Amino acid sequence: MFGDDNFLPLVLINILGIAGIVVWHIQGGNRPTGRLIVQILFFTGMSFVLFTARIAPHRPDGIFTQGFAALLSKSARILWWTHLAWTIIGFVHIYVRLNHKSRNAHLIQDIAIAVIYLGVALSVIGFVFGMPIGTLVATSGVIAIIFGLALQNTLGDVFSGIALTLGRAYAIGDWVELSDGTEGRVVETNWRSTNLLTATYNVVVLPNSILAKQGVTNLSRPDETHQIALRVRIAATQRPRLVEEVMRSVLQASVRIVKNPPPVVAIKAIDAIAIEVELQFRVDSVATRTSAKNEIVDLLHDRCRASGLSLAMPAESLVFVPTSAANEYPDVNNEALSSRSV
Repeated sequence: MFGDDNFLPLVLINILGIAGIVVWHIQGGNRPTGRLIVQILFFTGMSFVLFTARIAPHRPDGIFTQGFAALLSKSARILWWTHLAWTIIGFVHIYVRLNHKSRNAHLIQDIAIAVIYLGVALSVIGFVFGMPIGTLVATSGVIAIIFGLALQNTLGDVFSGIALTLGRAYAIGDWVELSDGTEGRVVETNWRSTNLLTATYNVVVLPNSILAKQGVTNLSRPDETHQIALRVRIAATQRPRLVEEVMRSVLQASVRIVKNPPPVVAIKAIDAIAIEVELQFRVDSVATRTSAKNEIVDLLHDRCRASGLSLAMPAESLVFVPTSAANEYPDVNNEALSSRSV
């Protein structure tokens, strides 16, 4: 047995395979490049020994079928297939890191690894142990159907998560707004759900299947800046030009808003009661919009008082009074009791 030409190569392959596993674990998970180099070196060495000894890892051993030699033959092939899987997975990890998608493509990376392990497991069963893969796959398909029916909701979340990841609607760290009004920063995505950290520092856990059915507005793209529109009603006692100048001074005095692109003052409407003005400005991020609005409101109050401008009553508070009632109660303030044109 020890004189056979294939026995020593099988021993060498087992030694290389076990040594590769030990070195791979010593490298640690924090050095993916080093791990990949180790995997390539040991896998190349094992493949070279297989090639020179003319041992086919994709065929069952027809020489050693019993005893210790058969055990060495099977373990050598299993180690070769295992190192093949780890080498491919190493390339997947490096590709994800080089493309800066280590967090965004978490689901796709897990799927690729699962497919690689499944393919290697089937290869070992079929090529090393000589079992019929077709029968095993058919049996597994029946079992998969049973599990699929029992886990419909969970599988729906999984495939929705895959679709959302492939669509790249958002990434970890993006601030998103859902169609139901929920807002938050994406802090985690996994197989089943997506976690949002809201402005009140609460974590909202959304199943991926529900998230996929909603409209998602990504407030962090194309950049983190966020536009705010603030409407103000000024009493129509001054010229619109003066109102515009005062509003522009408010925006220029603010230190919490973005000055490039410059903020805009838009006069939206005017009637006998008020001049309606919209202040359009941008902030650095959604997280700072509350403090920026508070600053603008405070400046608005001070500048209006200094310039002699008065805030008008909200349009919803104006009361319609028929002409006969107005003649009956002449002391009623005409500014509060006025007719609205629709």
